[in-house]
Amino acid sequence: MQIETDAVIIGAGPCGLFQVFELGLLDIKAHVIESLPGPGGQCAELYPSKPIYDIPAYPTIGAQELVDRLLEQIAPFEPTFHYSQQVTEIERLDDDRFFVKTSAGSSFITRAIIVAGGVGSFAPVPLKIPGVVAYPDKSIFYSVKDPSIHHGKDIVILGGGDSALDWALELYKDANSVVLVHRSDKFKAAPASVSQMRKLCDDFEMQFMTGNVTGIINDDNDELKFIEITGQDGVARRVDLDHLLVFYGLSPKLGPISQWGLDLKKNQIIVDTEKFQSSEPGIYAVGDINWYPGKKKLILSGFHEAALAAFAIKEQLNPGEKVHLQYTTTSPSMHKKLGVDDPYAKDEIEAA
Repeated sequence: MQIETDAVIIGAGPCGLFQVFELGLLDIKAHVIESLPGPGGQCAELYPSKPIYDIPAYPTIGAQELVDRLLEQIAPFEPTFHYSQQVTEIERLDDDRFFVKTSAGSSFITRAIIVAGGVGSFAPVPLKIPGVVAYPDKSIFYSVKDPSIHHGKDIVILGGGDSALDWALELYKDANSVVLVHRSDKFKAAPASVSQMRKLCDDFEMQFMTGNVTGIINDDNDELKFIEITGQDGVARRVDLDHLLVFYGLSPKLGPISQWGLDLKKNQIIVDTEKFQSSEPGIYAVGDINWYPGKKKLILSGFHEAALAAFAIKEQLNPGEKVHLQYTTTSPSMHKKLGVDDPYAKDEIEAA
């Protein structure tokens, strides 16, 4: 069955979800296509428990909690999600609409497309030594979905970026022991996190080692027993452990997007900063997938981009019609769309 809709959003991460909200406020119905089996994108898939500190009005909020609150926020607009499928084909029709087809065989006719696909399809960079494949999500982990399973365990964390440092600083409190391993003593992480890690090492709360994993040894029950770390001095040292957490980053793949004829810069879609429209009219991009001068890969920036893209799409769908800016605080029509009571109506009744 072919679905006709105003807009198709590709990607159900935070920016894609907020795009639903901004479009909904302007009476634009959206269908959302997501390659993962559920909403949330990288936030939900790779670090659902990781705290985020730069979302306005939230001094701290977990990544999964942010996704849950966004889903709650867009509920009044009843978006339709199409999970576990990837857009494989986009074709402009004679009437200037788009034909969109997915890997699951779903097809859409839409007037606007918003790419909110983060860094594209992605996968954690794996640990490439013999024996690793025997332990996926059993003793070797590439993300932390449930921190409690690591409580009381002897943990080794590999990596020198923010994820490795963040989880080392988070898990040491409840783990039996934490050893952080990085190829050098230079990190690609927030300086404050590095300083905190070094202080904890000085206080014998955790341990840091420089080197690379060169071997994995299991016991008679095929359980991970210890790993071998070879340092810069060439000496191999054995580290006993229960769980190995690998944070070597993501391997992004733009996938079919690279075949859509859009202007790209280093696997990002080039957009303008007025409409966040790509080189192809009617196709927009928000979040980490886009590029423009001064681009910052922040969720906060993606929310701003989604708002401006929504107004541009409204103008595209209604050429020549003035789009009025209404505030959710005071607009009765906005309150109706959101299913909330007018906060001022009660005061006016009581005053009367």
